[in-house]
Amino acid sequence: MTKKQHTILASLSIIIMVLLILLSRRLWVRLDMTSNKAYTLSPASRNLHNEIEETMRITYYLSNKLLSIDPTPSEITDILREYEARSRGKIKVTVKDPGKEAQDAERYGLYSQQLQNIEQGEASFSVVYSGIVIEYLTRYEALPWVFSLDTLEYDITSRIRSLVNGKQRELGVIAPEYQKSWGEYYSFFSQTLTQAGFLVLQLRPGEEIPDTLPALFVLGGAEELDETALYRIDRYIQLGGRVFFAVESVEVDIVNTWQGRLKEDKGLLAMISYYGATVGQSLVLDKASLVLPFRDPMNQQFRMVRYNPWVGVMEDRGNETHPLTSGFAGVDLFWASPLTLTLPESGTVKGEALFSSSPEAWLMTNDYALRPDQSAMFAYGSEETRGEKILAVALEGKFPSWFAGVEKPGSKKSPDAESDAASQDDQEDDYYAAEELPDMPATPKDSRIIVVGDSDIAGSLIQYTQSQQSINLNFLLQAADWLGNDDDIVGIRNRTSGTGRLDRITDGEKRSALMKFSRILNVFIVPIAIIIFGIYRLVKRNRRKELDHGL
Repeated sequence: MTKKQHTILASLSIIIMVLLILLSRRLWVRLDMTSNKAYTLSPASRNLHNEIEETMRITYYLSNKLLSIDPTPSEITDILREYEARSRGKIKVTVKDPGKEAQDAERYGLYSQQLQNIEQGEASFSVVYSGIVIEYLTRYEALPWVFSLDTLEYDITSRIRSLVNGKQRELGVIAPEYQKSWGEYYSFFSQTLTQAGFLVLQLRPGEEIPDTLPALFVLGGAEELDETALYRIDRYIQLGGRVFFAVESVEVDIVNTWQGRLKEDKGLLAMISYYGATVGQSLVLDKASLVLPFRDPMNQQFRMVRYNPWVGVMEDRGNETHPLTSGFAGVDLFWASPLTLTLPESGTVKGEALFSSSPEAWLMTNDYALRPDQSAMFAYGSEETRGEKILAVALEGKFPSWFAGVEKPGSKKSPDAESDAASQDDQEDDYYAAEELPDMPATPKDSRIIVVGDSDIAGSLIQYTQSQQSINLNFLLQAADWLGNDDDIVGIRNRTSGTGRLDRITDGEKRSALMKFSRILNVFIVPIAIIIFGIYRLVKRNRRKELDHGL
């Protein structure tokens, strides 16, 4: 072979390699070695191309400075590229450094972060972006700051589906207890719903519930919800509405006495029991409990106390056969009540437990003295009730109406705010004037109900579980998805990366140097080495042929 032929062959090899690299952006195969397939899209995400009709654009606004010092943005980019590769041309991904054009990112609601970078012993700060904008037709959704793989697929897939459907996901909430307001006590849950792309409709007790609302959360209310409010909820269920009930039978005075008392049920607990889940008049205590920060009344200092009425439900206590708790990560419960399945005799409702306590749990049925510093009294009489307790159930089917054969209750009207000139008596008469409630449907539609024996599962007490607070919020979001019929994306949020990465190296300078070396090794050295090896083998083979012909 002549020198000219060698040159042509080498050039063609390089061109073929470059073309293969470019083609790999569309046709690629990834070997995911992580234990839970953190880099492999779920079937729901892989099949989005069946739902997308027009081209969708995903823009990852990523500062080059951030890319150079941390591996996470590269991992995020890989996930986005897989969306593009699996979309059959329906999704176009662009990675863009905002640079001096930061207003382009900020107009979508993306925001920057200050990042401390240590190089050669000197600390400096950089303003960086790492946000994602998903555009479809004239609509868009934004993830203002993305720096983790933990919920990335869930966030992207749920927003893509929302954009394609042309409407934001909605969720109704009724939080009737005065001391547990939606804006304050349930603020963590409220923020999580907003970040996940939900539009939350806060409803007052007794207010009309829109028939088109996909799901409703009722947080407490055994003593607050009257017949009118219950009628609205019952009618919503009869029309096919899906409801999450977070309720309990015991109220605890955590501010003053730490004494518990049985709630006086106005009908909510009885109605839920009629649907198929009875809330027991007791508290669940468990050896698998949480640690409570408690102020010692003697010296006014905080100390950590193992508190049996705060139950830590472990991962292995979930129902693996149900889509909502498949891959269950556990939850934390605070003064929870046990549940019993009491399905209607009609056979139109099926139900199953979602998660339960450990076998070492027991019940407190009276004298609810719950002071953490008197925990020695908690186990008194525990052997009589020891055993696994159901703490959450899921019900599906056509539910019987709690108001079947019963005269419709009256409804309270809100006073007319514009009638300032009206007398006080007239305003009171207007407030209590009866409003005709709509009739129940002739036949019930299929519905879904979740019952958890603890209204605090979504409350601010989760902050005391520190790093564990996200497991409650994840479960609640998955419950909202399951109620809203997004069964195929329910389990995505439970997937965590679990990968071994270079960011375990704590020395910033060493980590940065090793990352640069790894990038050069993978992008340049390995492909060039393969090309050189291929050319060497080809030349060696040709020389052998020339020698054979010469002989």
